[in-house]
Order: sequence, then structure tokens, then C-alpha cells
Amino acid sequence: MSKSYFSKNTFSFLRALDRNNNRPWFHAHQDDYERHVREPFLQLIGDLQAPLAKISTHLRADPRKTGGSLFRVHRDTRFANDKTPYKPWAGARLFHERRREVAAPSFYLHIAPRDCFAGGGIWHPEPPTLKRIRDFLADNPAAWKRATQGKAFREYFAFWGENLSRPPRGYDPNHELIEDLKRKNFAAGAQFTEALACSSELLPFAVATFKRLAPMIDYLCAALELEF
Repeated sequence: MSKSYFSKNTFSFLRALDRNNNRPWFHAHQDDYERHVREPFLQLIGDLQAPLAKISTHLRADPRKTGGSLFRVHRDTRFANDKTPYKPWAGARLFHERRREVAAPSFYLHIAPRDCFAGGGIWHPEPPTLKRIRDFLADNPAAWKRATQGKAFREYFAFWGENLSRPPRGYDPNHELIEDLKRKNFAAGAQFTEALACSSELLPFAVATFKRLAPMIDYLCAALELEF
């Protein structure tokens, strides 16, 4: 039987953190972060392990407190213009087992006020990785179309990120997938409400979303010579 993980307190905390993004406030409310954000998200990640294994035997839902799927709440501000120390959102990456060796696609789940979504793909790939994906796409259009252009995909998912305004250099501007070849990112997702995030439907929704997106993730793994 499905259970709920997050609550209205989760979103109240994240909204308050957005308004009070400083170390003294966070330290005074760290117990709320643990109780309403971190611990329930770690439970959810743990409960995703079994259904994820049925989708892919090479992607991992790792519920460790550090070094696992859950993103740290602390921001890396070393090279950022925004020096606020904390992320007013929570996210988890269900990563490929070879992520430390090569750039690899993943599934992703994001919890934030008015901005909850589930999806996956590969985000901001480095130029060599992006070229490998584009080359594979140019040579294997049929499988990409099956994975991303069916009615079920188009009605459920939206692609994320910016596209080039012109065809990338070295590719046929008349290629049937030229709009996909213009992508800077190969990632897509589906939005959901705070109400769903707080309900027992969250786990089945996430699993169903990842199942629908699996053909695209499988394709990206093939482009990068990774197992799915």
C-alpha cells in the first residue's frame, strides 16, 4: 500500500527558507529540514529502489544521507553571483552506476513550492558528450522518434532547456530531426502539484513517469555506449 512522504510542512519550510536564506535561520530550523524534507525524501528514495530495478538494472536510487541520490541543501557559491547558502528546493537523481566514469543519463525528482516535477535525461552535457548524442541521433532517427514522438510522450512530457537558434555545425540543416539536433540538453519531465507531492500517489506517479520516460533514457544510454 502506498504511503505519503511529504506534507504541507515540507512546503512551508521551503517557502520560509526562500525568504530567510541565511545560516543563522537555517541552523535554528535545521530540525524542521530533517523532519519535513530530508528524512521523508530519503524514505522515498529507498522505496524507489525496487520499482526502479524493474525499469533499469543499471540506475540506482541511493538513500544514503551523503553521497547518495539526494542533492545537498547547501549551494556551491564559489563561482556563483547568487551567494545565498541554501537551495530552497529538494531534488534526487536516480543515477547510472557508471556516473563517476562518464557523463550518463539519469531520472530526476524535484520538490519545490509551485515547481514539482519528475523526469530525466542528461542536462548540460559537455561538448564531447553532446556531439556523441547528436551524432547518434543523426544516424538513428527512427528509434528516437519511437521514444519521444508518440502521443503518450508528447501529451505527458515537455523537454527542458534551450535550443540553438540555428542548426549545429556539421549536421544537415534538412535532417528530419533538426529541431532535436538543436537541443543543448536532452532532458524531459512532467509537472505535478503540491497536493500530489503530499499524497500517497507520489510514489506510483514517480514510478509511472520513469517507466514512460525509460525509452528515451535507454536511447541516450545507447548513444553513450552505456547499458540500460
